[in-house]
Amino acid sequence: MTIETHNEMPHDAMLNLLDRQRQAYLAEGEVSAAVRRDRIDRAIGILVDHGEALAEAMREDFGHRSLHQSLLTDIAGSVGPLKHARKHLKRWMRPEKRRAEMPFGLLGARAWIEHQPLGVVGVISPWNFPVQLTFGPLAGVFAAGNRCMIKPSEYTPQTSELMQELFHAAFDDDEVAVITGGPETAAAFASLPFDHLLFTGATSVARHVMRAAADNLVPVTLELGGKSPVILGRSANLKQASERIMMGKMLNAGQICLAPDYVQVPEDRFEAFVESSHRSVEKMFPTLLDNPDYTSITNQRHYERLQGYVEDARAKGATIMEINPAGENFRQQPARKMPPTLILDPSEDMQVMQEEIFGPLLPVKAYGRVEEAIDYVNDHPRPLALYYFGSDRSEQRKVLTHTTSGGVTVNDVIMHVAQEDLPFGGVGPSGMGSYHGRDGFLTFSHRKSVYRQTGLDLAGKVGITPPWGDKMLKRVRSRIKR
Repeated sequence: MTIETHNEMPHDAMLNLLDRQRQAYLAEGEVSAAVRRDRIDRAIGILVDHGEALAEAMREDFGHRSLHQSLLTDIAGSVGPLKHARKHLKRWMRPEKRRAEMPFGLLGARAWIEHQPLGVVGVISPWNFPVQLTFGPLAGVFAAGNRCMIKPSEYTPQTSELMQELFHAAFDDDEVAVITGGPETAAAFASLPFDHLLFTGATSVARHVMRAAADNLVPVTLELGGKSPVILGRSANLKQASERIMMGKMLNAGQICLAPDYVQVPEDRFEAFVESSHRSVEKMFPTLLDNPDYTSITNQRHYERLQGYVEDARAKGATIMEINPAGENFRQQPARKMPPTLILDPSEDMQVMQEEIFGPLLPVKAYGRVEEAIDYVNDHPRPLALYYFGSDRSEQRKVLTHTTSGGVTVNDVIMHVAQEDLPFGGVGPSGMGSYHGRDGFLTFSHRKSVYRQTGLDLAGKVGITPPWGDKMLKRVRSRIKR
């Protein structure tokens, strides 16, 4: 059966597709390791055979996107998690032994947890890493034995349509289905009675997704964002720190949920950090406009939003420092590229300090004592990530224990997301739940508790079945004590 590929798929058609997937899952029964491995292998095959075509589609969707970056972040960045799941899934699938409470653990009685597929998982993936944030979750979805319906972003239409075509060729529609369409389709998709729903995107949209899922009591994993801070310690290697911070800010032109959103720098290292940041950009990107390694802003709306942040900050008194190594004119260009821009000494009333930036703008704030930097972080919503640079282990520990964020990278940015054995997720407004590696397998599994009783009447022997008497009271009272 062929899936409809109109711009907006009707809700009933999506509901019918979900029912087909659920019925196929139920008819299949136990999902073997071989079946799970085969689905992972077919997903890897799509990426291996069509990675360059997907990278080219992303380039077209963005106006310009670095092909090398796409191969690194979206293609290799998806193959890695899938291979990790393939390697470990048999071990993850093993029942987990648990202790049976005495006396119910006597004479062969046992307790354990079985990891059972949930059934059908919905995945709503975003535009900024449209392939990686579609294929990456499939590592856990497939390892756990589920089927999947995917709604990719309408902001990357060529990539979304190509993924739909490639999945349709490699999978039966009752295994995996990609549904394209705009906001109406996305809203209807979020309202479907999935067994689990993963959404990656903006916090503002997540509120609507969670409300829609709540009507069917669908459990959700929300991977969001926020303003991920950098705290630069006095003990930090300034050259190394600025190179890594600016690399993280310029990768995908800052259109990353984990991109450094602002930097807090000691007062006595402020000017040195600004100068070092300039040198770091010049080293990586001696030119920007025609540089194939530097990515465009994805669309005109986001480009104008970022330009508005800059003008708002300038009007409110911030110092604006474009880092434009070749002195290029960005006013006349077809691709919506923006130079990396430092916003120095921003105030709290500036839009750039109130909203997640999602672009190559970097506010830089000065602090006197590290406690001031920590307090500033804690006065704001909990971020998806926090970054600390420094060799002072005591200060590092203070930052780790006195702040709360989804994850942390020390002496680098973003890289904790690349550790497949670490759970990835946010906290509070930056997300709910986590996945990656075994944690993804667990997120997309039902952990079913099982207790197997023996043939002996243990309950009767210990006196907890009627008629009750002194024997039962004695046993109960023996348990009601400090």
